[in-house]
Amino acid sequence: MVLSTMRQKSVSLAAKFNVVDRLMQEVCRLSVLKFTGKQTDIKVTYLDIIIWRRWMAGLLDSVDMRTQLAGHNRLELLLFRLGSRQQFGINVFKVQEVIQCPSLTNIPNSHAVVRGVANMRGRTISVMDLAHAIGMKPTKNVNEAFIIITEYNRTTQGFLVDSVDRIINMNWEDIMPPPKGTGSSSYLTAVTKVDDDLIEIIDVEQVMAEVNGMKADVSSDLMDDVKNKDEVIRKIMVVDDSVVARNQVKRTLDQIGYEVVLAKSGKDGLEQMQEMAKIGPIKDQIALVISDIEMPEMDGYTLTTEVRKDPELKDLYIMLHTSLSGVFNNAMVEKVGANKFIPKFNADELATGVMEAVSEIEGKLDSSP
Repeated sequence: MVLSTMRQKSVSLAAKFNVVDRLMQEVCRLSVLKFTGKQTDIKVTYLDIIIWRRWMAGLLDSVDMRTQLAGHNRLELLLFRLGSRQQFGINVFKVQEVIQCPSLTNIPNSHAVVRGVANMRGRTISVMDLAHAIGMKPTKNVNEAFIIITEYNRTTQGFLVDSVDRIINMNWEDIMPPPKGTGSSSYLTAVTKVDDDLIEIIDVEQVMAEVNGMKADVSSDLMDDVKNKDEVIRKIMVVDDSVVARNQVKRTLDQIGYEVVLAKSGKDGLEQMQEMAKIGPIKDQIALVISDIEMPEMDGYTLTTEVRKDPELKDLYIMLHTSLSGVFNNAMVEKVGANKFIPKFNADELATGVMEAVSEIEGKLDSSP
């Protein structure tokens, strides 16, 4: 959906989806007519077709704009509230749409944070109370609340929020790590300021890990392949601002026999690599870099660009590993010069990708003069 239309109130966005619903129905009607010769009772006006064409044009412009943002260490944040004056933010790239909360169906024996499921145009989506999930009071007036439909780690889910404010354009350099002393139990992954107001960015991966469980075990079949390999233990740098995500990746790599060097942001990772390069060739110290994309101070795209510009680091193998999935990331991998993109989180897929990458790297080293 064209998220750039969410400049004022969420209600106006929800109203636009009613038009899209009718347009999608018309597409279905025309398809049925073409292949079966039978009419349906769905009707659409000429005005709807005009709106649809304008919407599609806006969608293409929006995607192009966000592609340019991501390539220049920038992002857009959707701001929302959770029953207090405090504002929170979420990357627009992870947001599919925002709707006023529909009727929810309770799920017996579900996690306390899950308020129920919603039927969204034929899709059943689990809805989590985000305020409750981060230790605040549960949302009271559910019927007046909104749901932010998101895609994380290959799954679609809704987050119940009290209200949605606006979208802001930011530079990752202005997104800072949480203040020291917040502790590992904090749900913050970053903070920033807008108009002198503090904006808190929630570690959604931590919320989902607590609700759904954290799975980082490599399958027994893959472990058999690992045991049969006689490889020199190599170090791998893992760059991610989420404590949960870093631990997931580290646990997976530990199982397949790799030591891990951790970095909390793109800036931290780049500085560590540059310090390593002063000691000796970087390829003798780390085999490859696994980096998240969304990170305070410097995102994964910019990190990759900076590595490729550095003569001492430019040949490093870089794997982008993120909860931002889709064709867009494959295009950005090629644009910034990364070697591979793997969406979060599947332990076997990550382990296989790493082993294939290391084999490729070692093959090049063996063939070099």
